[in-house]
Amino acid sequence: MRGRSTPWIHRWSRPIIIAIAMMGVIENIYLTVIKLMGGTAVCPTSGCNEVLNSPYASILGLPLTVFGFLAYLTVALLAVAPLTLNPVTQKSRRQAVETQTGFLLFLVTTAMVCFSSYLMYLLFFQIQAFCPYCIASALFCVGLFVLTLIGQTWEDVGQLWLSGLGVAMITGIVALGLYNSVNVASNPSAVTDSNGKVGLAITTTSGPAEIALARHLTQTGAKEYGAYWCSHCYDQKQLLGKEAFAMINYIECAPDGKNSQSQLCEKAGIQGIPTWEIQGQLYPGIQPLEKLAELSNYQGQQNFKY
Repeated sequence: MRGRSTPWIHRWSRPIIIAIAMMGVIENIYLTVIKLMGGTAVCPTSGCNEVLNSPYASILGLPLTVFGFLAYLTVALLAVAPLTLNPVTQKSRRQAVETQTGFLLFLVTTAMVCFSSYLMYLLFFQIQAFCPYCIASALFCVGLFVLTLIGQTWEDVGQLWLSGLGVAMITGIVALGLYNSVNVASNPSAVTDSNGKVGLAITTTSGPAEIALARHLTQTGAKEYGAYWCSHCYDQKQLLGKEAFAMINYIECAPDGKNSQSQLCEKAGIQGIPTWEIQGQLYPGIQPLEKLAELSNYQGQQNFKY
């Protein structure tokens, strides 16, 4: 009598999981580099860079994408583990490793789906942006979870779901705790006055060089596009100092920001913030004051404080 053939999904689930996980690894490496370098992500919408510059893009002082990278890498390693064993000479060992790593994959992907679901809530209801990278990552997580679930035979389904429920609850508590601290920390940057929300107060003071540069930038028609919640925009303000920034032609891109001019940001084609417009050219990202001086042909003193 012929034995039952192994379902194709059981044979191919792990290679597919590895492929999806590696796409997640690559995506998160790319976004981590963009975040750390203060650059602008290649994206069909401005939402990607809004997310990267939002307070929700960092946890415990590290970019969220670092944790995404570690999660996807863990999935890839768990999925590949039994495939390194010979299916003929190490059959029993391979089956044992498949069972062990399969359970761990279920727990990890359950946590990823739960955390990703919360991030989707933040994306659409808090940040209110459309980020293809974020949505792709969420789909990756769902795909990994489904493939893990249907990719092998489970002996004790009840225990499996009980474990999954426990992981889901723990993940939810951790996510709420982490982002509650983010919200508490970012409350000062979301103070509302009669004209909209304003950002953190600038704590640095400007020197004569910063003030002269700001005056020159304004006189030559330079503009800075930003948002009150943008951490990189705040860093740019700190470089200029309070007095110099007050002279800058600053355009608020957040719809709920103070004196919002979001329509001007859309008209200018702003894809990421901060972005400087100098002599008709757009320069995304934080710009050192020496670079602003160079781009605007500033010839004054350049002994900048920061």
